Amino acid sequence: MSDHFAEFSMPDTDLTRKAYDLVFSLGPVPLARHSVRTYLFGRAIGESRGLRPGAGYDDETLFLASLLHDVGLTERGDGGGRFEVDGADLAAGFLCQNGADDERVRVVWEAIALHTSVGIAHRMRPEIALTHAGTGADIVALGAGALPAGLADRAHAAFPREDAGRRLTEIMLDQIVRNPAKAPIGSFPGELARQHGAGAPVPEWAKLVAAAWPGVH
Repeated sequence: MSDHFAEFSMPDTDLTRKAYDLVFSLGPVPLARHSVRTYLFGRAIGESRGLRPGAGYDDETLFLASLLHDVGLTERGDGGGRFEVDGADLAAGFLCQNGADDERVRVVWEAIALHTSVGIAHRMRPEIALTHAGTGADIVALGAGALPAGLADRAHAAFPREDAGRRLTEIMLDQIVRNPAKAPIGSFPGELARQHGAGAPVPEWAKLVAAAWPGVH
């Protein structure tokens, strides 16, 4: 069996191997494979911007954030909040249990919590910005033109898509239907719920403003 760590020059440490095994054990497999491609595409986009692993950012931290960024969509990671924050909490717990220092835990938490936050994540430190970029490249091909020739084909051969975008969307919507609080107004899950008619009705902003502080002038 091919060792994908060697095949793709992924950071090979005890912690990254444990994270890889954790993601594939939590399932579903299309989500885990999406997470690996997120790392591969995020790293490549970083290189297109002049960021080199080990020089422009910490490659192990990017790998951990990318591999763990969707664990909030697993049964174990399904908590009471939006999936990004639930996943960030699960990842932070895993890292603490495995001896990661506070700074790495903080960066991974932020990368996962912000990975769907368009307009914010790209302004953060490289590990956070590239986790965001890698997810966008894999799910909707955002920025995919920056990938080097052949990388996407190699990544898809090693980690098949299996309609990952649709599968992840179904999981998010299922979580929202069961717990509308997972789709707060203005969030990515909230917009997904609006487009699919899921979750709780969204109050109109003008009505919220008009109803605030009655009798106060």
